[in-house]
Amino acid sequence: MSSVMERQPAQDGKSARALEILQTVFGYPSFRGEQQAIVEQVLGGGDALVLMPTGGGKSLCYQIPALVRDGVGVVVSPLIALMQDQVDALAEVGVRAAFLNSTQTYEEASEIERRVRRGEIDLVYVAPERLMTPRCLDLLEQSNIALFAIDEAHCVSQWGHDFRPEYIKLSVLHERFPHVPRIALTATADGQTREEIIRRLQLEEARQFVASFDRPNIRYQIVEKANGRKQLLDFIQGAHSGEAGIVYCLSRKKVEETAEFLAENGIAALPYHAGMDYQKRTAHQARFLREESIVMVATIAFGMGIDKPDVRFVAHLDLPKSIEGYYQETGRAGRDGGPAEAWMAYGLQDVVQQRRMIEESDADETFKRVLGVKLDAMLGLCETLECRRMRLLEYFGQSAAPCGNCDTCLSPPVSFDATVMVQKLLSTVYRVEQRFGAGHVLDVLRGVESDKVKQWRHDQLSTFGIGNAGSEAEWRAILRQSIALGLLTVDYDAYNALKLTDAARPVLTGKQQVQLRQYQKPVKTARVSSKSKGFAESGLSADEQLIFEKLRWWRVETARAHNVPAYVIFNDATMREIARTKPGSLADLRGVSGVGEKKLESYGQEIIALIAEFS
Repeated sequence: MSSVMERQPAQDGKSARALEILQTVFGYPSFRGEQQAIVEQVLGGGDALVLMPTGGGKSLCYQIPALVRDGVGVVVSPLIALMQDQVDALAEVGVRAAFLNSTQTYEEASEIERRVRRGEIDLVYVAPERLMTPRCLDLLEQSNIALFAIDEAHCVSQWGHDFRPEYIKLSVLHERFPHVPRIALTATADGQTREEIIRRLQLEEARQFVASFDRPNIRYQIVEKANGRKQLLDFIQGAHSGEAGIVYCLSRKKVEETAEFLAENGIAALPYHAGMDYQKRTAHQARFLREESIVMVATIAFGMGIDKPDVRFVAHLDLPKSIEGYYQETGRAGRDGGPAEAWMAYGLQDVVQQRRMIEESDADETFKRVLGVKLDAMLGLCETLECRRMRLLEYFGQSAAPCGNCDTCLSPPVSFDATVMVQKLLSTVYRVEQRFGAGHVLDVLRGVESDKVKQWRHDQLSTFGIGNAGSEAEWRAILRQSIALGLLTVDYDAYNALKLTDAARPVLTGKQQVQLRQYQKPVKTARVSSKSKGFAESGLSADEQLIFEKLRWWRVETARAHNVPAYVIFNDATMREIARTKPGSLADLRGVSGVGEKKLESYGQEIIALIAEFS
């Protein structure tokens, strides 16, 4: 095959050359969505801001223009730990790629810099801290630059969930290289974050491309938290046994305990958080990327830039701080387009904990207000009676119809007029003089004669026992929703005492009605056998499933020999298509999506021989 480095200088043929590279290098027959328009914008020397969901093909939007335009494409990425895998993946399709970061020796970095100056590299990945050094800026001044790609561009926003201070300095690219096109890319950005990206990176003249945020292959499910770890185990064993997944927890301690709990129950689970030894953390990430059935239990320190396409579920044992964070984290599931699940266990303590974190933070009042608004939106998603996907997309400014693939669509929640019950709750908080926490208030409300209730003579109150018809779980659900609606707040300086807000007054006086979700007892996930699940989800016949499983074993061995993650060889979607079409020749295999010329040359004969065994 002709090398991708043999570029054609003729301007008129750039679009045709881009399509040729898409087909012959990356193995895809055509561009998806707005990819072609984005590529042509950058090919023409224009700037672009790209908002595209995880798995939507953002990387092609800068990789292909970098291969068509003269010079080296510089990719600014905060993901040092993943640069090697990104470079390896490009090498597998015949692209000359390299990275510059702190993991390299002086000699290794110097050699890469020499190759960049000589024009022997197509794409170079650089961390923002490295880019800002005089040495790196001098290197870029001495080199022919095709474009700058600023990946994970939401990191520039101080209001965002992944703020990186060094990203703010990236405006230097426009100032020092005004004629080099820049493309900023992210999977998540609300209107405020988008405006900040444009302002801080000086992208006022950039063309904006906003793809749909919808990920229809992901099923969203939020359950009432009872015993979170046990519910998580039931969910994994019932629906995702033997599959790759990510579990997010808020604290490092909870990460360790949850990983240990899952491992004790037969799940191949590994912990990951910023407090771990660097070598151990890196080893766990490598295992997750290279093996097929690892469950990573992590804080939000893990995940940005993870390209593993066959993550079948993302679970949350703690409430995320914002919808942006939730969307970014759940978006790591199902990048290959196959069925995936976003599961969360959510309860009263999550609401209290997140509000406390905001109140106790060192941020100024303006920033706290922003965090509060973002948390309220997240709580709204959890408590909604509508389709969760509709609520999620509306947050990003997109309208949608009910999806039919989330828990509120599949098992519509029951709403009820909870005005009287909420009045009973608010009255009890008032009667105990707004000095006690949730547990004590509910004991008084339900008529529980605890030692503490007797000590304070709260069994003599008029509200004692007025809620004895409801279970503790039902009242906790009402209390949680009342806090989420802003009728109650928690005073963290007074031992988590519940206090009435101004919004409670019209409810207490009967001037405002309250509709709530009716409590539903947690239901254990039905166990599905992996064999029947494989047929149902892949759409393969029994014979095709056998071929697919054989291809998976071949891929594992091949990836191990090449020391790369398995998905770098071929992703599941490509292997399913091979299993379905059963190519009998290299010409047949060439037509399969995801099989470019380099991979055809490297693995074609082996695959044809493997398929022949089943003929």
